[in-house]
Amino acid sequence: DINCGVRVLRTNIELKDVKPRIGVLINTFYNNIPCGIGMAGKLRLSNAEIKEVLTQGAKWMIKKGFGLKEDSINAEEQGCLQGADPSKISTRAFDRGKPQLGTLGAGNHFLEIQLIDEIYDKKSADVMGLQKGQITCMIHTGSRGFGHQVCDDYLRILEKCMQKYKITVPDKELACAPINSKEGKDYISAMACAANYAWANRQAITHWVRESFTKVLEVSVEELGLELIYDVAHNIAKFEKHRLPQMGKQSDADKEIELCVHRKGATRSFPPGSPFIPEKYKNIGQPVLIPGDMGTASYILVGTEKAMQETFGSTCHGAGRVMSRHKAIKAAKGRSIDNELKQKGITVKARSYKTLMEEMSDAYKDIDKVVNICHNSGLSKKVARMVPIGVVKG
Repeated sequence: DINCGVRVLRTNIELKDVKPRIGVLINTFYNNIPCGIGMAGKLRLSNAEIKEVLTQGAKWMIKKGFGLKEDSINAEEQGCLQGADPSKISTRAFDRGKPQLGTLGAGNHFLEIQLIDEIYDKKSADVMGLQKGQITCMIHTGSRGFGHQVCDDYLRILEKCMQKYKITVPDKELACAPINSKEGKDYISAMACAANYAWANRQAITHWVRESFTKVLEVSVEELGLELIYDVAHNIAKFEKHRLPQMGKQSDADKEIELCVHRKGATRSFPPGSPFIPEKYKNIGQPVLIPGDMGTASYILVGTEKAMQETFGSTCHGAGRVMSRHKAIKAAKGRSIDNELKQKGITVKARSYKTLMEEMSDAYKDIDKVVNICHNSGLSKKVARMVPIGVVKG
């Protein structure tokens, strides 16, 4: 879905502080944060309030008490993409979106308590407040049914208009329109609404994660140090300026032009000095968050200049599947995925056992290999590796 993304919270605590209470903590997360297909959230918003969410994103949530002021500073686009226009959203999308704000969803989305088991770049880790043996919390979710409906609505609109613009594509899922056409501009405005919904969604979940930690461990947010390191988007189109070589020109100078960069299954990886990243990260580069899933590690990296030169400031967003969900269910038949995870020291709570089968580690590529490729190619630079110790799935 649009702005399916990841955020990571650091803590001041270690495994010994959490391990005796990990089962209680995961159950508290599960009870506090609705998850699963079609699940409704705890928020009851009016149409007017939802429209405010669509234009203000995470900032609306923080203004209403669901977070800290610094949370929006440490998010891509500060948790709010400009240009959102709720008038470009269908009634059906509003109907699907209203009850689902503040929910985790299902599929590859998750909430994990993680342990940092490797530090690769001490300078960057120090800036982020990370060290080996520390507990972190990762939230992976997006714009839920709202974003899916926006995509469905505009897929139909774009399918119909392609003939007008003399565009042909091999698959209707690739339906498109010129970016400066009415249909193109309408989609960009609707997409920004869904992106902001996703940032608001992750912000609400962040608030309930903090509440859960403080309730179970009986200490304050300040003592726990539950600070947002960063929040990155995965599936999103952004207008950015990039330098492109002037092919066939006598001058060797590159020309900076504005492009619409669509990161589908990719993560932004901006370098040190970028004006689009928080001040605290200016010397190290943008934090890049690469999630694993249940039984596999996740990574924090930083962006690089090479990514700007070679991939429009982008790197990978995860390992990627090697099995379809249907094949994964067949492969998991007769196995006890939750017990397998328990043997690895991972406590898991899921609304559906089918999700555990679909999302088992065997269904994905080796995350360590994928991240090493990105690191060795210079598209992003490894900072820390986290392994899961507790997981909530839909």
